[in-house]
Amino acid sequence: MRVDAIEDPVCVLTAAQESFLDLLGRADPEAPVPTCGAWRVADLALHLAGIHWWAAAMALGVDLEGTDASQPRERDRLVEIYGWASAHLRATLTERALDAPALTLDGPGPAAFWYRRQLHETLVHLVDLRVATGATPRSGTAGTWSAVWADTVDEVVTVMHPRQVRLGRATAPTVAVDLVTTDVHGPSEAIVLAPPVASWRIGPSSGEADARVVGPAWALALLLWGRLAPDDDALTVSGTPAALRAVLGSTLVP
Repeated sequence: MRVDAIEDPVCVLTAAQESFLDLLGRADPEAPVPTCGAWRVADLALHLAGIHWWAAAMALGVDLEGTDASQPRERDRLVEIYGWASAHLRATLTERALDAPALTLDGPGPAAFWYRRQLHETLVHLVDLRVATGATPRSGTAGTWSAVWADTVDEVVTVMHPRQVRLGRATAPTVAVDLVTTDVHGPSEAIVLAPPVASWRIGPSSGEADARVVGPAWALALLLWGRLAPDDDALTVSGTPAALRAVLGSTLVP
């Protein structure tokens, strides 16, 4: 789902951010976030707030990237900071035309890039926050926003992983893996990873992949983002296990 296919991109982004903000207001700031290494909830909230602030500047053509903050740690302050950062991002994007010049992860591009990037960033970290509060990764994801989750998969294969390769953080795939969504395009459609990276595409499965993963779009997205294991019961894996491990171990995302 490119931004021009979203009927109201501000509304969709707002809904995701408000869900994060609501749950943050009920979470323990020092609860561990199992899906994010040594991070605690406070670190997760400060990171996402900082990313929103940085993305707003990028949408204006300015790169203000810095390190994640470590303070404050109080819940009320975290809610205040994230509430400000998320509103600031939305206000910045609302004031910019979708085709206004901006900086993107691929260099100069349209401001619309940041609706997509920040929506997916928020959705993945919302899953992290839910896990930190004792839920499973699928909690609140199954059956919701299927097309958006499918676009999260597409963003990994067309933007995030190619960038990782370009920056020397990952290698180009040497095997082919079919990612088949069951709730968006139907079981006959697939997003295919094969060498080189540019051959990621959405279309009919080639039937010649080294491995194949079938499942709902949210599960495929969380698999690529390292939030779900291949043996999760939401996914069906066939083919050569080593091929799938090679792809998932290639540092697909930052």
